Amino acid sequence: QVHLVESGGGLVQAGGSLRLSCAASGRTLSTFNMGWFRQIPGKERQFVAAITWPGFCYYADSVKGRFTISGDNAQNTVALQMNSLKPEDTAVYYCAARSGSGAYDYTSSYDIWGQGTQVTVSP
Repeated sequence: QVHLVESGGGLVQAGGSLRLSCAASGRTLSTFNMGWFRQIPGKERQFVAAITWPGFCYYADSVKGRFTISGDNAQNTVALQMNSLKPEDTAVYYCAARSGSGAYDYTSSYDIWGQGTQVTVSP
């Protein structure tokens, strides 16, 4: 089975940047469609960004223009570049993979999830 591990989270001030990375083991990510989601305690896990074959990218309205999703097949990773961070971006960020069909912005469409990485943005 493929396993996903997120990294790159941390504490930054508003206006700063972070780059999250999701590394896969067991199978190349090029065979999956990938997504990033985020969640804060007591709230529903929400869609952030997705990249689907043959390379189309989609973003939530709240992050469009600030975040960029990308894949690196050579390193078997998917990244989320986050710029102009705001305090409301504070959350645990998860990467996810789906090998089947389904809407790119639905959590139920994804088969495999990472353990999450904490992003905290101070005002």
